[in-house]
Amino acid sequence: MRKLAAVFALMASPALATGLQIEVEGEGANGTITVDLLDDVAPKHVEQIAALASEGQYDGVVFHRVIDGFMAQTGDVQFGKLGGDMRRAGTGGSTRDDLPAEFSDLPFERGVIGMARAQDPNSANSQFFIMFDPGPFLNGQYTVVGKVTDGMDVVDAIKRGDGPNGAVTGQPDVMKKVTVTE
Repeated sequence: MRKLAAVFALMASPALATGLQIEVEGEGANGTITVDLLDDVAPKHVEQIAALASEGQYDGVVFHRVIDGFMAQTGDVQFGKLGGDMRRAGTGGSTRDDLPAEFSDLPFERGVIGMARAQDPNSANSQFFIMFDPGPFLNGQYTVVGKVTDGMDVVDAIKRGDGPNGAVTGQPDVMKKVTVTE
């Protein structure tokens, strides 16, 4: 009887998020990015991203750091909202706890999504980045959470930042709406 009850409990539990739809708009990019989340590779990180997205936390968050030939970073739900003080964008996270690293052997290739963090490997929280090009120097150093399956043309059009740190000046492109898909 216990096994049967466990089966029914599993059937009744909500499905895990399998992806995101990110609607982007701005001076550079306009369109939708479709993402497959890799909950089998980084379950804690995927759970956190999906929770933040389902709560609407990512809606209105800018791409604050964009380096041509490298990556576009976003996800600062604390300081990265459009209309806020963009000088602080990239320094915040969320009200949720930082996450322990979930490093894997998946390479950072074009379209891969990784979690941004501070120097401490266990400091990822809400920020993530999308790779424009391969970045093998990141392999095994950052958590891979997903990959773009459609909309790389939108990613490629994201407004680039200036200087070596890629800080976006003026009006940055924004994640207008982020929706969890199943």
